[in-house]
Amino acid sequence: MTAPPLVLASASPRRKEMLRLAGVRFVILHGNVDEAPGPGEAPEDYALRLSESKARAVAAMRPGRWVLGADTIVTIDGELLGKPATLDEARCMIRKLSGREHTVITAFTLINSERGEVIRRAVASQVRFKDGPDDEVEWYVATDEPYDKAGGYAVQGKASFLVSEIHGSWTNVVGLPLCEVVEALKKLGLVDFKQE
Repeated sequence: MTAPPLVLASASPRRKEMLRLAGVRFVILHGNVDEAPGPGEAPEDYALRLSESKARAVAAMRPGRWVLGADTIVTIDGELLGKPATLDEARCMIRKLSGREHTVITAFTLINSERGEVIRRAVASQVRFKDGPDDEVEWYVATDEPYDKAGGYAVQGKASFLVSEIHGSWTNVVGLPLCEVVEALKKLGLVDFKQE
């Protein structure tokens, strides 16, 4: 059996599951990249740079293969909310989002280093949290969910009851704008929905 034509440069179980649900064949390989934002770097530029860095790191190990890298960030009032490392950081993030709207940006990069081809795109969605009472916030941050998620929450997980509205792509908020990614994969011939 031949190897799938796509390499996913991500350890995210959410991205893996979404691609599988869309019928995309892929293998997973990820490399380490520095995720620190550059001084004065705009949120969309930051997400695009990280998605490309992740894709390039893996493409160097798999020349000739198409590699998909992605990165999701959360911003509110121009502030970037990363992944909380402590209970206090998670609590602060969820309280900051409570009762307000914030932006989730997921950027993706498709790269084939042998061909020198790169496709990059960033998608933004607006998410509004309800005004979460203290008992709900405390319950949520005491779970293990916030600590590996941008903004300290997973819209498809335990935090779903905190989200009152989403404007834009739901899959984008989960971590991969599937509509746009599948469209790009189809143009490259990496996914085919023809019935046989």
